[in-house]
Amino acid sequence: MSSPTLTHCIHPLDWPHLEQSLHQDGSAIIRNLLSASQCQTLTCLYAEPDNFRSRVIMARHGFGRGEYQYFRYPLPDIVQQLRQSLYPHLVPLANRWNECMGIEGRYPDEHADFIQRCHAAGQTRPTPLLLQYGPQDYNCLHQDLYGEQVFPLQVAILLSEPSRDFTGGEFVLTEQRPRMQSRPQVIDLKQGDALVFAVHQRPVKGVRGYYRVNMRHGVSRVHSGRRHTLGIIFHDAQ
Repeated sequence: MSSPTLTHCIHPLDWPHLEQSLHQDGSAIIRNLLSASQCQTLTCLYAEPDNFRSRVIMARHGFGRGEYQYFRYPLPDIVQQLRQSLYPHLVPLANRWNECMGIEGRYPDEHADFIQRCHAAGQTRPTPLLLQYGPQDYNCLHQDLYGEQVFPLQVAILLSEPSRDFTGGEFVLTEQRPRMQSRPQVIDLKQGDALVFAVHQRPVKGVRGYYRVNMRHGVSRVHSGRRHTLGIIFHDAQ
């Protein structure tokens, strides 16, 4: 689980292909980003409250059913390395998206510089999280916006194995285009797979240029077992 190994796994990925998928669909799958042992190590962290700054019971807030916990600083090494190593490969696309959508802001090349920007804006609380679902649990469609500073892409990594550890619980994305009904996508993930996807909006090219599409994500009802996911959000929260 050393950081060089993880960094070396991320750097040689086919990023042009992943960018093409993100630009076309607003999402892209990285297969086998984490090993089964790494997934198990992260899952076990859920039962260690000292790793986390807060715990959210979804039903209390109308978010669905299930629960999640936000990590505290300093983040576990593997979570920190995922954040730092994935971010530079996503920045070029994030900046192109802003340009296409007429958004003036641009993102720095390194994640540490972006976090400094978040903290200067009063967003100082870390947002990477572990989510846990049991039978009949689900996550309503939502967007992970925590303040003025928002990085437009995030990553979810499935830590459990479908059919073995749980059934149901599919990852769902929806896309709302202007004057059209929402388009859903059900994403097929296996243990260790990572999904990169749009946090809020993404550009789509039409006959009159680019327009903004609104994205939301959630998890369908879990039928049996227990499902764990790691969420990597690149901006911090107020």
